[in-house]
Amino acid sequence: MTPPRRDAGAPLPPVAPEVLAAAVESLTTRLRGRLDQAVESLATTPVDLAEDGTYGIRCGADAWVTLAPGPSGTITSPEQARCTCLLSPRCLHRTAALAASPLADAIPSREPGPSPDRVPSADSDTGRVSSAGLDTGRVPSAGLDTGRVPSAGLDTGPSPEGVPSAGPDPDRDPSAGPDPDPSPERAPSAAAVPSAGPVPSAGRAPSAEGASPAGPVSSAGPALPTEAAPSAATALSAGPAPSGGPAVPTGPAARAVRAVSTAGPASPAVPGRRPSAAQVRAAGGLWAAASAVLAVGAVAAGAVPQAELLRAAHTARLAGLHRAEGTALAVVRHLRATRDPQGAHRTRRADELVTSLRELLLVTHRLKAADPDPELIGGVPHNHRPDGPLRLYGVCREPVVGPGGAGGVVTHLVDDTGRWYMLRDVGPGGPARARRAGTAHVAVRSFLSDHERLSRGGLVVTGAVVAPDGRLLAERGVRATFAAGRPWADAVPATAAPDRLGSGHAPPLTGCDVRIVAADGDEVLVHVLTGDAPGPAVRLAPAHRHPALAHSANLRRLGACPGLEVRVLGRVDPGRVTTLRPVAVGPVPGVTTTLRLPQEWQERADLGYDLLADAHFPAGAHCPPPPRTAAAGARPADARPVDSPLRRIRDLVELAVTGGRRAAAEPARDGDRAGHVAALRRGGFATGADLFAALGAVAARRPRDAFGRPARDDQDQYAAQWLATAVYLTGTEAALARGLWHR
Repeated sequence: MTPPRRDAGAPLPPVAPEVLAAAVESLTTRLRGRLDQAVESLATTPVDLAEDGTYGIRCGADAWVTLAPGPSGTITSPEQARCTCLLSPRCLHRTAALAASPLADAIPSREPGPSPDRVPSADSDTGRVSSAGLDTGRVPSAGLDTGRVPSAGLDTGPSPEGVPSAGPDPDRDPSAGPDPDPSPERAPSAAAVPSAGPVPSAGRAPSAEGASPAGPVSSAGPALPTEAAPSAATALSAGPAPSGGPAVPTGPAARAVRAVSTAGPASPAVPGRRPSAAQVRAAGGLWAAASAVLAVGAVAAGAVPQAELLRAAHTARLAGLHRAEGTALAVVRHLRATRDPQGAHRTRRADELVTSLRELLLVTHRLKAADPDPELIGGVPHNHRPDGPLRLYGVCREPVVGPGGAGGVVTHLVDDTGRWYMLRDVGPGGPARARRAGTAHVAVRSFLSDHERLSRGGLVVTGAVVAPDGRLLAERGVRATFAAGRPWADAVPATAAPDRLGSGHAPPLTGCDVRIVAADGDEVLVHVLTGDAPGPAVRLAPAHRHPALAHSANLRRLGACPGLEVRVLGRVDPGRVTTLRPVAVGPVPGVTTTLRLPQEWQERADLGYDLLADAHFPAGAHCPPPPRTAAAGARPADARPVDSPLRRIRDLVELAVTGGRRAAAEPARDGDRAGHVAALRRGGFATGADLFAALGAVAARRPRDAFGRPARDDQDQYAAQWLATAVYLTGTEAALARGLWHR
C-alpha cells in the first residue's frame, strides 16, 4: 500500500456550512475562545493525502484528525470528520480542521460524469491543462465563489476580485443616463419605517442634494428625523408600515442596491404573498447574526461569529430563503478573505465585504417586516442552456489572485449581441499560478487550446452550458471548435456601459478611449476622450500590484508617454468612481499617436501578461522606461482627478465593517466629524452629511443605567443606521458613475 503523501500546502476539502456550524456549537465556552488560534496554527500544518481521498492532519501527540469527503469531494456529514482524542467529536482539533476548510455551496452543482475525452489539469505532471469551468469540489473556493449572490468587489462564482454581478433595470433604458429626478425626497435619510408592498423596478439612484438634517435610524421604533428632513417613509418606503414592524429600508435606495448586486432569478412566488412566519423568524435570526458581525468588525469576527452566521444561513435555507442564504455564505467567505494575511496585495477586499453585508442586512430587514416582494425570497440558480450554438469572440485575459493561495486566469469572451461570457482556470497556487495560467491549456470537453490563443481568437460552442455568473461549463454534450476572432475595436466599443448585465452572463468590462497626461507612481492620470475634446480626468490604477504580474510595470511605461491615446478596458473602482483598473489596452483606430502592437497580439495587450516595450510605441515618441519607485515629473494643476466627498462616507462605512463599532465611533470622539460633515455639505451632499454624523453618533452612544451598566442592547439600531448609510452611498455613487462613464 502506498503511504499517504504529505503536502504542507494541500487544500482541505470543502465543508458544508451546517456541518461547521454544528461543530462550533458543540464546543464549550473555553474551547470556543481558543478556536481562532487553533485555526491559524493549521495554516502551516502538513496534510497527508491518502489514496482513498481522505485527509489526515496531526494536531498533537494524541490527536489525529481525518477528513473523509464524499463522492462530491465535500464534507456533508459530521461522521466524515473524526478525531482520535478523548473529547471527540466535541473537540477543538476536529472543529479547527473544519473551520480551516473552505466553505462548500449549500446546494452543490451537478458534476459531470467521467468521460474519456477529459484531459489533465493545469497542475498535473502530464501537462498544464485545465478543464475550464469544471468544478470538481476538491479545489477550495478560497473566498472567490460568492454562492448565489455575486458581491462589490471580484466574485462572485469566482469572478475576478469578487466583482459584483448586477442586473439591468427592466423598466428603464440604460442609455437614459443619470436619474432625471434628483429631488431630495428621493434620498435616503437616517430613519426608516417598514414597507408593506413590493418595490417597483427602477434603476434610479438617490440624490444627495437639498436634504435637511436627520436623526439616527431606529430599527424597532419610530422615525427620528427633524420635521424638515425627508424621512425614510418618503425616501425608502414603498407603502404603509405594518403595525409593530421593524424598520425596513426599501424604495429607491433599495432599488439602487439591487442595481449593483443581484441574487439570481427570483423564485416563482405569488406576487403579494407575504413571507411565512417561519421565513420571518429565519430572517430575524440572520439579521441578528449579521448585526453581531457588523458590531465586532471583520478583524474580530473569527470562527465563532462566522459559525453563528452559517447556522442562521442554514435555517434560512430550510425556510426557503435562498437569496438570504446565498448572501450570508458570501459574507462568511469575504470575512475569511479580509482576515487572510496572504491576501494583502489584493484590492477591494473591504468593498466586497461591504457589498455582501449590505445586501444581507437589506434583504433580511425587509423580510422581517413581511415584505411581499418575491425577489427577496430568491431562487436556486440554475445553469442556462442557450438555444443554438454560441459564436464567441475573445476579448482579453485577466489574472485572478484570491485569498487562501488561489490563483489563475479568466478569459473574457463576447457574442454578437454584446453579452459577455468567461472561461476560468482558478486553483491553489497564488500569483505564481496566475502568471503561469495565462499561457496554460484550456479544455472544453474534447476541445483543447490555450488561454492566450483563445483570448485573441474565437470559439463556437454547441450544447453550451452557462452558469448564472456567465461561466462556460464543461458538461456532457458540450462541443467547442476554435474560430477566428475579430478586430478588438469591434469587440470593445469606445464606450462600453459598465452596468449592462443580465442573468446568466458575465459582468462586462468598461471601455473608453483616453489620452495620457502624466504618471503618478504606478498609476496614470488620463483624460477620457469624448469626441474631439478631452473629457473628464480619471486615474488608471493597477488591477493587481503583485510583482509576479505585469500590471504595474505596464502602467508605469504608459505613464511615461504623455499625449499617447489608447483604448482601455477595465473595471471601475467601486470606492472611487474616477478610478479605472484596466485589464487590457489597445490602439485607438484612426489615430497616429497610439500603440503599435504586434500583429499576433490582435490589437490588444493584456496588462497582466503582455509586457509593453519600445517597439510598441509610436516611432519618434520619447517614452523612456520610468524608474520603478520614482514618480513621474510635475503634473498639470487640472490633471489630477478630484475624489468625490463621498469618499469620506465610504471610508466610514468600510471602517465600521472592518474595525467594528468602536472604530466607527472614533471620528465622533476626536472631533474630525465636524470637518467631514462640513466638507460633505460644501460638496452638495447634505443627506450624506446627516447620515455620516448620525452613524458616528449611534456608534459612540452606549446607553447605561444609573449604576453604569449597559442599559439595553441597541445593536439593531446601529445596524439599521449603518445600512441606511451604505444604501445611500451605493445609490449616490451609482448615479455619479453613470454621469461620468455614460457620456
